[in-house]
This record gives sequence, structure tokens and C-alpha cells, in this order.
Amino acid sequence: MMCNVITRTGKLPNRFTYTVWLLGLLCLGVITQGTQAQQSTSASSVSLAAPLADPRVADEEPNALFNAIEARAKSLAQNDFKPVETNIPDELANMTYDQYRSIHFRPEASLWRGESLFEIQLFHPGFLYREPVVLHMASSEGDPSLKFKQDFFNYVGQAEALAGKAPENIGFAGFRVHYPLNTNEYKDEFLVFQGASYFRLVGPGQVYGLSARGLAIDTAESSGEEFPVFREFWLLKPEPTQTRLVLYALLDSPSVTGAYRFEVTPGAPTEMAVEARLFARKDIKKLGIAPLTSMFHHGENTTRFVDDFRPEVHDSDGLLVAAANGEWIWRPLSNHRALRVSSLSDENPRGFGLLQRDRDFNHYLDMEADYELRPSLWVMPLGDWGKGRVELVEIPTDSEVNDNIVAYWVPEKALKAGESRQFSYRLRSFDQHLAEQGGARVLRTRIGWGAVPGQSNPPPHSKRQFAIDFRGGELENLSADVPLEAELQKNSGTITDLMVMRLPDQKTWRVSFKLEPEGNNLVDMRMFIKLRDQRLTEVWSYVWYPDAIQ
Repeated sequence: MMCNVITRTGKLPNRFTYTVWLLGLLCLGVITQGTQAQQSTSASSVSLAAPLADPRVADEEPNALFNAIEARAKSLAQNDFKPVETNIPDELANMTYDQYRSIHFRPEASLWRGESLFEIQLFHPGFLYREPVVLHMASSEGDPSLKFKQDFFNYVGQAEALAGKAPENIGFAGFRVHYPLNTNEYKDEFLVFQGASYFRLVGPGQVYGLSARGLAIDTAESSGEEFPVFREFWLLKPEPTQTRLVLYALLDSPSVTGAYRFEVTPGAPTEMAVEARLFARKDIKKLGIAPLTSMFHHGENTTRFVDDFRPEVHDSDGLLVAAANGEWIWRPLSNHRALRVSSLSDENPRGFGLLQRDRDFNHYLDMEADYELRPSLWVMPLGDWGKGRVELVEIPTDSEVNDNIVAYWVPEKALKAGESRQFSYRLRSFDQHLAEQGGARVLRTRIGWGAVPGQSNPPPHSKRQFAIDFRGGELENLSADVPLEAELQKNSGTITDLMVMRLPDQKTWRVSFKLEPEGNNLVDMRMFIKLRDQRLTEVWSYVWYPDAIQ
């Protein structure tokens, strides 16, 4: 049975760094700080652009390229980490946000334009993206590396002075993929790789929100987080009518190297198969597999005043876990006063993801950010992942430009220096609901003071009123007289006034109760609705921290 384990709480470590999303920029901005070696170059810097031995992809050897990249990663892991050689002028390294967004890739220069359903556009180096990546155009004819050209870009407005400043061997900051996702007449951007090992993907009608990563190392640890980087990519040109895209990547960092294969199928939904082959240079304290990064500033469960005309601001509003025992567990996200790290233990989970369940514009009222259109991302493990935990990191933030939510799988068995490990999984971009999830789901979580209006001797503000609404499944077909019950478990505190009632829309059922915490102890709760012995809903999981109202 999956259980809740609070692993650590506290203030944000001084060396802890996190993703920064710059509002209005279509690509992701990442602070890729890790060790000092990652932040500087020296005479010992190494270029990873050397060609692989026979990189051609033959029909009779479909894994030849992946195996060659794996051999490169294994070889790198046997030597000390060396930062990639950079060749970026100060004018580009120190450009402003407005300058960077004024450099436009010319669509007519897109790779594979007119030759495939897919097109590739490139990102200019500079601003936050100072470590170049190497792009290989792998094909049956060979493996030439793509060279930087000024002609790929238009420098307009504030960026005009930067034209001609980039040397020919500077490399690229990343790339984005276009495909006729919503209409046959236009190729939408649906996938982007830029910054460390970050990437984003969307389905029809969605806009960029949360991000995925290739790997997370020591997230939320006091020693500081290490950000592995995709140093090289191999792009395989699809056939003219082919509807899937295959690409490979080489990952490198002070602690680990890796070979990655991505097979992307855009559509409804957009899915990506990921295979990672990892090699450890050093002992890794915490290995985060299939990490997802998002933002939660405030929402329906926020208990402190937020000076904002928008009722809610978030890219994701909850963590969903499909446990091996068949349970579906929903944990609403929060923006706490201090760093919070919690986990859900399991063995071979069926899936986990960060969701944007609330798709109602009236709950956001934001005409620019389109929060109601942000995607949810679902991770489906393939093969035996063994014992471990889904870990959730919630970082305090006072701004929506900070990605402050991270979720990933941590294997119980640590990865030691000299060891290797393989992980395979599928990523799915969807809206608010997974087709395979049955039963009713949490619609919203509301929390307030547990006092009765007009009460002459009200309780302290630490006493809280909870109202959790469920909708879907068989709940919508039940009459108000059905004897439904809420089963609620907790680790501390006192629960009173536990009730289940149907709301006036005749489809939604509410579980309400009052909680009295024990001093400054946190309260870890899980609850679901049942009809006699039949469970009708997913599990609502919530951790109440006393400082949430201070």
C-alpha cells in the first residue's frame, strides 16, 4: 500500500537553484547552475562534437546509432567531467531579455521544410543559454554536424546591433519542432528542447506550461542541485508522410552521463517514448527519474491573502499517482512559506504526473497567460522500476515567473559510481482527465477558518474547515439519500463534523470536516468516498502545515 512520507521541510538552501520561466518567451529559460566546473571554461575544456564511429542508421541495425551514443556516454563516465568548450562573445552572453526575444529564426530556413511533416527551427545562443549544444543531422548518408549561420536569423529592434557578432562555430541553444497539430494548413510548434535537459511538449489546443527533464540530481538537497545537460542531439529526418519523430541525445554532468532515445508522436494526445541509459561518475545521493517541473503561485486551496485580481495562477494544480495496488491518489499543490518535500512510496507504480485539472477560464481571468490551456503531463513507467517513491518538491515563490514545483521518481536503490541503470517510460500530454482513470475525481479543495459565523467564543484560527468536492464516475448517478461515507485517515490532530452531502448541481458531492492540529505538528491526511464497501473516488491526499495561515 502506498503511504505518505514527509522527507524534509525547511528553508530554501542557499545553493538550491530552480527553473525560471520568463513570461512571454516561447522557450524555456533555465538557470543551469551546478558545480563551479559547470559555470566556467578552462584549458581542460573538451568539445563533444567529435563524430561517432559509423553513425549511419541502417535498416538492419536500427539500434546502431543508439548503441554508439551509449558507448560514448559509458566512455565519458570513466573520466572526470570537463565542461564543454564555449565560444560566446560578451555581447551575446550579456544580452537582455528584450534583445533575445527580438532575434527570430527565419521560418524559410527550417530544417526539412517541404520534405517532411516535421520542421526544425533553431534557437540562437546567448542570454541565459551560454553553453552550446551540437546538432547532428543523422541520416543514411552520414552524420554531419549542423553549423551556425547568421542567415538563419533575423535581428530586429533592440537586437539589430547583435547581427554579425556570433562566430561560425558557436553552436545553438536548442531547437523546436513544428508539425500540423491543429490544422493541415499550419505547422504548430509542439516540442522544444532548450536549457540543461529541459523539454516541453503539447497536444492540440494546448499552450506551453510545465516542463519535463531528462534527469534530476539532488533536487532540494542542502548540498545544491546538479543540472545535467543534453550536450549533443542526433535528429533523424522522417519520411515525407511519417507521423513520428525519433531523436537521440547525449547527457553529461559532473556525476552522470547518459544516452537518450526519444520517439515522439504528436496528436491527440501527444506522446513520447523515452529510453535512458545512465552511467554514474560519482555516487548520487538522490536520482530523480522522469522529472517534471511546473509553477503554482496561488489557487483555490490558498489560505493567505494574495494581492492579485486573478483568482488562480498556476501551470499545474495537483500531483496524480496511479499506485501499483490500483489506487489513484490526488495531492493538490500549494505555495508554502518554506521548502516542503514529501513523497509517496510504492513498488512499480503504474504512473504519475502533474496535472492542470482546472480548465475554466473564469477561475483564472487571465487574457494573456491562458492558464486554462496549460497541458498536464503523465509518466507511464515501462518495465520493472522496483521500489522507490514519487517525490514532490514545493518551493516558496512570490512570483509566477518561478517554476517552484518538481515531481520525479526516486529509486530505492541508489546509483553508485561505476554503475549503470536503464529506465524506459512514456510521456503523455493531455488536458484534465486520463481515459484509463475510472471513478470520481477531486474537483476542488477549499480551506478556511473553522469558526461558525457570529460565534461568541470562536475557536483559534488554527482550527480549519475543509471542503473537498468530488465529481464523475458513479457519483453522478446517485440520489441524495444514498448512504455515502468518507473514510479519512490522519497521522495527528482531531477531526470533527465529518459529513458527505450532494451539492445542488446533483452531480458533485462534498466531503467537509474540521481539523484541529496538535500544536505545530503537520497533519498528513488521506480520504475517499465509499458506498458501504465499494470505493467510488480517487484518494484525496493532503498535508496541512500549521504555518500556512501565519
